[in-house]
Amino acid sequence: MNCMYCQGKMERGIAPFHIDRNGYHLTLDRIPAWVCTQCGEVCFDETEVEAIQEVLRALDRQTERMAESA
Repeated sequence: MNCMYCQGKMERGIAPFHIDRNGYHLTLDRIPAWVCTQCGEVCFDETEVEAIQEVLRALDRQTERMAESA
């Protein structure tokens, strides 16, 4: 697999995922990913994207619940 930005070689590795969303900050430090050996660009497979989305949905539900009780 080649990097879509620099055409460098993508290798399996681990990468962090960060997001600021609805007033909270989420960092997942060790997500399996494809990482470019040339520029460091990260690409997550569909499985990891779905898992991240599931975590975000759960976090959204919990923050909504906290906002309702405030």
